[in-house]
Amino acid sequence: MFSRKNRRPKSPDVLEAWETLETGDIPGALRMLRSGAEQLPLDDVALVVGRAARETGIDDLRQAAEALAARPRHAEALYGFGYACVEHGLSYLAVPALAEVLRLNPGALPVVRELVSAYEREGRHDAAVNVLTRHESALADWPDRYLLVHNALMSGDLPLARERHAVLPDPTDPQWLPARERQNRMLERAAAAAAATGLDLTDLRGWQYVLGGTVLGVISPHGYDIGMTGRFAWFQDSADQCLRGLVRLKALLDAAEPRPRSVSLLPDRSSRILGLAAAEVLGLPAEPFAADREDTVVVAYDLNEMADAPDSRRILGQLHERVPGQVLHEHASCWTDAPAVTADSVALLYQTVAAPWDSQLRVNADGDVERGPADDRPEAEIAAEIVGADPSPDGGDGETPDDPDEAFAAFVAAVRPTWLRGERARLNSTGPVPSSRFV
Repeated sequence: MFSRKNRRPKSPDVLEAWETLETGDIPGALRMLRSGAEQLPLDDVALVVGRAARETGIDDLRQAAEALAARPRHAEALYGFGYACVEHGLSYLAVPALAEVLRLNPGALPVVRELVSAYEREGRHDAAVNVLTRHESALADWPDRYLLVHNALMSGDLPLARERHAVLPDPTDPQWLPARERQNRMLERAAAAAAATGLDLTDLRGWQYVLGGTVLGVISPHGYDIGMTGRFAWFQDSADQCLRGLVRLKALLDAAEPRPRSVSLLPDRSSRILGLAAAEVLGLPAEPFAADREDTVVVAYDLNEMADAPDSRRILGQLHERVPGQVLHEHASCWTDAPAVTADSVALLYQTVAAPWDSQLRVNADGDVERGPADDRPEAEIAAEIVGADPSPDGGDGETPDDPDEAFAAFVAAVRPTWLRGERARLNSTGPVPSSRFV
């Protein structure tokens, strides 16, 4: 069908991606289409995507791209391309195609839903809200008006979320009952958190709690006013920072309801080190993780790292179905690639992290930057070093608001009644807090 497969894109930006394809770098070529995707010619984009799909054997995406390259203003071809892009993780390329379909077919509900799905996968919840409110008169209660509330929450618009949630009837189809219950819990957590925090668009701790039920212990003191709002980008961890996270965990447990009787150790080396340190800080015995153990703190250094350990799939499934009194604490949680399970407590959010015992960058005697060796000392020895570290906060760049222990304690006191009723599945959103993704 596609007699134009030797045709080259005309747009200079897309042509550059095409030439990158010729080097064999398919992921790199597709990444080049992300910047300014909504201004690129769709037929040129389809040429690149079609060739990439052909070379990787993704037939449905290839066929959709070839159809769009041949008929770039045809609504069916645009929709098919957008749908296939969403299915194959190219939502940023789906958005302009689906938006054009909607322009050609105003009010088409299937297109609205698919475009909202693409926006959600890109974390563009405010754009999803905009589309849904523009077509609100045509929306069904489930899923459409539910999605309006959901995206209003994810974009930080609590007044809109509360207003629309109040008039959203319970679903008649049982498949939507868990979603309704999850949304109820989010708004309950928002009401609780609002007693102690502003829940504005820079309130990282507040929104982490509202959306996932996670209490965030440590706010990064760097880059707050350039969009990080308390998250770390590239981060070399330290024993001091590990102890600070554990001190905040102890404050959380002391102020809230659970009374753990042990610390449960997960199988990966990093989690065992931190778990042994946690046991000393909390004054509790350390035991290997057991899924049915109640009244215990399960300590993970990084759940994404733990996922590479033996038997991790089974353990992550068990952590999703935690038993009463079992609290999951994660020290370093990736905010650009959320772990499979949402923790009840997180010390800090990072984009790229090096654990204190990993190989880290350092300045040598000549003033050059080099990568040092990993720390292969016994786990208990490194844990003892954490316990003896200094938990004082980093002075940072001077632009981050203070985060005193008193403010943290007040937040915990406010959310205590709703804590441990969070969203334990993967939370596929960084929420409404503005961010510089540095990718």
